Amino acid sequence: MLLLLTNKLRIAEIGDKTQFAAIAASAQTKSIFSVLLATVLALAVAGSLGVIAGSFLSQFIDPTKMKYVSGSTFLIMGLWILLKS
Repeated sequence: MLLLLTNKLRIAEIGDKTQFAAIAASAQTKSIFSVLLATVLALAVAGSLGVIAGSFLSQFIDPTKMKYVSGSTFLIMGLWILLKS
C-alpha cells in the first residue's frame, strides 16, 4: 500500500515538472499550439492514471481510510523533504 501511495505522489509531481517543461519548450519553439497540446495531453494522462489508481484502490480500501492515509503520507513526505534539505 505504501508503494502505491508513493507512486501516487510521484504522479502528482509530474504536474509541476510538466509546467517547467512547457516553459522551456515554448521558449525554444515558435509552435505554441504544439507545446500547449502536448502539455494538456500530458496532464490528462497523469490525471487519468490517478483516477484509474483511485478507482482500483477503492475496491480494496475504504475511501475514508484512503483519504487519511494519503493525507498522512503527503505530510510525512513533506516533512521528510524539509528535514532532508
